This record gives sequence, C-alpha cells and structure tokens, in this order.
Amino acid sequence: MTATIKATENKKLALPPGIKRYGLQAIFNLIFRPIPTLERYRDRYGDIYYSPSFAGFPPFIIIGNSEGVESLFTADPDLFETGSSNKAIQPLLGDQSILQLDGEPHKKRRKLLMPSFHGQRLQSYGEIITNITQSIIDRWQKDDIFLMREAAQEITLSVILQAVFGINEGNKYQQLRQQLTRYLDLFNSPVYTTTLFIPALQKNWGKWSPWGNFIYQRDQVYELLSQEIDKRGTATEGEDILSLLLSVTDEQGEHLSKNEVMGELMTMLFAGHETTSSALAWAFYWLHFHPSIYHNLKDELDTINVDSDPMEIAKLPYLSAVVSETLRIYPIALFAFNRTLKTSWEFMGYSLEKGMSLGPCISLVHHHPDIYPNSKEFKPERFLERQFSPYEFIPFGGSNRRCLGYALALYEMKLVLATVLKQVNLKLVNSQPILPVRRGFTTSPQGGVKMQII
Repeated sequence: MTATIKATENKKLALPPGIKRYGLQAIFNLIFRPIPTLERYRDRYGDIYYSPSFAGFPPFIIIGNSEGVESLFTADPDLFETGSSNKAIQPLLGDQSILQLDGEPHKKRRKLLMPSFHGQRLQSYGEIITNITQSIIDRWQKDDIFLMREAAQEITLSVILQAVFGINEGNKYQQLRQQLTRYLDLFNSPVYTTTLFIPALQKNWGKWSPWGNFIYQRDQVYELLSQEIDKRGTATEGEDILSLLLSVTDEQGEHLSKNEVMGELMTMLFAGHETTSSALAWAFYWLHFHPSIYHNLKDELDTINVDSDPMEIAKLPYLSAVVSETLRIYPIALFAFNRTLKTSWEFMGYSLEKGMSLGPCISLVHHHPDIYPNSKEFKPERFLERQFSPYEFIPFGGSNRRCLGYALALYEMKLVLATVLKQVNLKLVNSQPILPVRRGFTTSPQGGVKMQII
C-alpha cells in the first residue's frame, strides 16, 4: 500500500505501512542516531509511514515528502490539536508557552507576539547583533583555538539578553548569562538528553540526580527572570521584547499573566538561542570545509562595508543561499510540530481516526531525492537556481505553527556571518567531516566545530 492509493466510498483504509513496535535498541538509535535511523525506516517503509509509541511519545504518522506536508499544512488548523502534542517540551517551557496553546488562545497569542519579530523592531535588532558580534571578535587573538558553537552561543545568548530580555551589561546580565549557560549546557550530556525522552527517568531524587539537577537549574533561571519581570511591572516603554510582553493587552484590555510572560521568554530562549547558535556553527563549518563556497561568499561580502545597512546585508543572494542550505542539510529540529486529529480525516488516501498524530519530518523532506538531488552535498547554488515551496523547504515548520522568530533567526545568522568573515580569517582545526549529534530535542554539530584564527 502506498500513499497514492485513494479511499473508496464507505471503505476504510489501513494506516500507512510502518513499524509494529520499537525495541530498546531502536529507541536509543532514534534518540542518539536519529537521522540515519529515520532514513533507514523511510527506505524500508516509504515517505509516509506509521510510527508506534516512542519514549513517551504517542503513535504518529511520519511524513517525509512535500506532498504530505502540503496536505497537512494547507488543512484547516482547527482539525488539529498541536499544543497537546508538545507535552514533552513542557518541562523546559512551562505550560503557558505559545507552543502549548491551541485554537483561539493560540491565535490571540500569535497576534500579540507577531510585532516583536517584524518591521521596524526587526531592523532595530540589527545594531544589537552586529555590536555584540564585534565585541566577541575584538577579543580574538591570532592562533586562538576555540569551539565555534560556544562562540556562537555567546553571541546568540547576548542577543537574547539584550533584544528579548532588555538586560545589558551589569551584575544581573552576568548572573543571568552564567545561569542560562549552565542550564542549557546540561543537554550536552547524553544522560540529561535521555531523561527528556523517557518519562520514567524524570524523577526528582534531589539536586545530585539528573532530573533533580535539571529542575534545580531550571528553577534558578525562573527565579532570575521572575525578579526581572517584577522589577519591570507593566509601565514600560522599552524596545525589547519583554517590555512588549509586559505592556501589550488583548481585546479585553487584559495583560499577559506572569506565567504567560515567563513561558514566552523560555520559548524564545530555546527556539531563538539554542537553535541559532547550532545553525551558525554549522554554517562556519560548511564554509571552511568547502573553500570554493567560502571564496564565493567572500567575493560577495567584498561588495559591502562592515558598517553597511544590516537590512541590505541580509539581502545578499549568496549569503542568503548559504544560510538556507545550512538549514536544509542538517536542520536543527528534525520534526515540525506534530498535529493530533480532533476528528477523523482523509489524508493522502488514508482514513485516519480521531487521536492520530501526524509528524512532518523536516530532515526527510530536506533530503528527498526528488526535491534535492545529491542531498548530502552542501550546495548553496540550489537556492539560487530555483525557489522551493513552503512544503519543500521547512526549517521553521509551517502553517499556523511556523516559527514566529524565523525572520529574526535568518537576520541574525546573516549578520553574524558577514561581520565575522569580513574581518577574521579562520580555519578548521580538524579536516574530518562532522556529523550531527543530539542536544536535547535538537541536533548540533559533533564536537562544537573546533576552529583557529589565522
């Protein structure tokens, strides 16, 4: 049976072919070797297949082609619950994040948050991004060896602290930066990553147990953010996103609650900082792993000045292509958010029952041979030769669940790359290929991309 078979009247089709059950080895492969494991199952079962319950996740349909993604993304969003499908990330973000909301509450929250990431506000972040990147560059010395992911993390965390939290240099800035780094770095450990995927391990046996330490570190972050929220109140006119969250009101004149503000701050921390720092590390890796691509980009960057308008830098075509190809080849999130059916639905010729979830697999779509020939090759020219549809290139998900901060993430990646490459010559310390590894719910370059200033 394939996804091209159409249901006949009054005849219910079976679920897409797929795995009957996962063994322990398969579960650990999905956690720690997700990309080759997903590709192996795709080769065996096809672009659309059934996945049984996995490490606390309910059964769902894995979608690995653009036709299936289009069918899902263009369907009526009210057919699905998405917040309930994101319960696994609740320990990270709390239960008041936009990612946990559905229906009208989700629509209202998106409407409130949208202005933070577009128009004049987006332009105002350009100076923050370039100034922070410049401050990092100014500390680098010839022959220094460092991990690019750590450098990128320092940049993106500083951007979050200033542009989102509105906190600049000072004791509070340093305190929050150190605590956030400590908290986020927990997920470098396979032990902590495993606890996120296996609910049975989520037992708080005190600060010295993995889950207990996770809860402790998270609560330390919450306490610092809570203090900042209390200090600000609602009478604020700052340009940062926290100021917007505290001042904005809905149609009834109601402010967001403290828990709702906290949920959005944590969402932006994980969705806007963790993901962007990993993506930047990949971009520097690919550019220096392929000298011809590096020189093509350098030639384009030679047409601008360091102090050029950030919005004009972000429009450079080859720079944009490099960023897009970086997000395509090893997407930081392997899946867009699952959607769980609130009613029965005909999908790609299959009759699905209420309660079934559907998971668009970004990684499988981005490596579909019909869309991306030689998909394992890093080739920015793909994005100059043709325009991909929003169902073929989906690094930020899609439909009403497309990442709100996608424009800021792209803008930040482009400005950091341009600022660094215009002024600093780098090389990879190790010429061996780097593969993605699990970092919490996302992936990141193995080893952090060790580089040297030359």
